[in-house]
This record gives sequence, C-alpha cells and structure tokens, in this order.
Amino acid sequence: MAGYVARRLLRAATTLLGTTLVLFVLVRVIPADPAVSIAGPKADPATLAAIRKDLGLDDPLAVQYGRYLWRLAHGDLGRSYVTGRGVAAVIGERLPATALLAVTSLAIGFTLGVAVGLLTAARQGSAADLAVLIATLVGLSIPTFFVGNLLVYAFGYRLRLLPLGGYGGLSHLILPAATLAFVELLFYARFVHSNVSGTLASDYVRTARAKGVPPLRLYLRHALRNALVPIVTLLGLDVASLMSGVVLTETVFNWPGLGRLAVQAVFNLDIPLVAGTVLFSAVLVLACNLAVDLLYGVIDPRVQHG
Repeated sequence: MAGYVARRLLRAATTLLGTTLVLFVLVRVIPADPAVSIAGPKADPATLAAIRKDLGLDDPLAVQYGRYLWRLAHGDLGRSYVTGRGVAAVIGERLPATALLAVTSLAIGFTLGVAVGLLTAARQGSAADLAVLIATLVGLSIPTFFVGNLLVYAFGYRLRLLPLGGYGGLSHLILPAATLAFVELLFYARFVHSNVSGTLASDYVRTARAKGVPPLRLYLRHALRNALVPIVTLLGLDVASLMSGVVLTETVFNWPGLGRLAVQAVFNLDIPLVAGTVLFSAVLVLACNLAVDLLYGVIDPRVQHG
C-alpha cells in the first residue's frame, strides 16, 4: 500500500510542476502589460519601466520561473494588480461561498441521482425507465445558465418567492444550488443506470439472485458496490469542478465564489489573480484525483497491484 501511495504522490507532484510551467508560459504570452495594469494606460514610460523592474519582468525567464516556484513553495500566489491584496487571501475569502454551493448542490444531486439510477436500473424497459431516459437526455442538453435564468425568472421575478441573486441566508442558496443539483441529478441518474444495468447482467449477480438474495441487498451490495469505481471517478472530478467555482452559475446568481472571481480577474486583466485561481483549481483537481486513486485501493484491493 505504501508503494501505491508513493507512486500516486509522485505522479501528482510531477503533474503539478508541469502545470506551473504551462501556467507561467501562458501568463507571459498574454498580450497584456502588467505595468500598464498597475499604473494605468496614461502612465509615462519611466513609471512603466520602474514597475517592470520592481516586478522583475526584465530578468531572464528562467530566473522569473525559479522565483515563481520559490514563492509558490512558501504559499505566495502574488498580489492582485487591481486591489494590491494577496491572491491567496482573496481566494480564501471566496472559497467558503463556493464550498457551500458545491457541497449543497452535489449532496442533493448525487443522492437523488444515485437513487433514481438504481430504481430505473432495477426496472429496465419499464415506462418509468423510458421516462427517466428521455428526461435525462433532454435535461442534459439544456445549458446550465439557461436553467439558472429560468429559475430566476420563475421563482425570483414572477412569483417573488426567492431573491434574484446575491449571497446571504438559505433563501439565497436555494436557486443556485437547485440549478447545479438539477444537472447533477440527471447526469448521475443516467450514469448510475448505465453502470448498474451492466453489473446486473453479470453472472455473479444472476447467481446471487438465484440463491434468493433480497432485492435491496442485491442492488446495494452486489450491483452498486461493483459499479462504484467509475462512479467514484466521476464524483472526484465533479467535486474538483464544483469547488473550483462554477463560472456560469455564480455569474447568473451574482454568487461571490471562485468562479465569479475568475471572471472578474479576466475582465480586469489581473494576471496574478487569474494565475492564482487557475493554479488553485489545478491543485483541487490533483487532490481529488489522488483521493480517488486511494479510494480505488479501498474499493478494490487488486488496483494496488495494477
């Protein structure tokens, strides 16, 4: 097990290092002058030159990259060109809002999706199975931002039951969480249905059914458990995606999370903030992938020797 964990940690560290290199190169090729972003478009050439020297932009790229890695190793993501605040502090302020939205929507969507997927897999070919199949195909083809705007119009503007947007109490959370949970529910329902249906057709499940195993135990312990690997893989990627900030949903509902922060940074050409949010998202993806890899070893010990 120790060797399995060590290999996964080494892979994650190598991927993270490669991510920092790609991010560093992309930031340098963006057609935006950091000095102009800081001093403004009307600054004189002497001021711009002084700012570039202070930022170390005149140094060789290798030196700049080494300095960038050194700062990252000490938790320094740089300072925002617009506000002058530390990028790490800004991300830390926005993280709770994104975490609240992500956890709420994923808990609702995943739980209901798994339940619907199991029920329809157990009744393949029925009218309920066909109805859910059509609903998932139609629902997943609808853009998330359209669902969000539709909910805002219906429950916020027409019925005036919920706030149109913003961040506050439970009433502000319902619409954005429902928007994401709607998509999560449909996706997991279809995904669980497909994987459990394939598992139910296997020989060992037919043998268990012939031995008189109760239906609930058959679906949960035999079918769902053996279909967990692809489900856990998808769940890990989903958690990383939601925690990184769902850009369109947070923008529609004016939710002060990481997704909206990234959009504002792009429009303001705030390069350190853009780089910080992208790197933070990459770290989340790597962390979730690492957690999923370790869960593989728990779900199926044979994975450790693969």
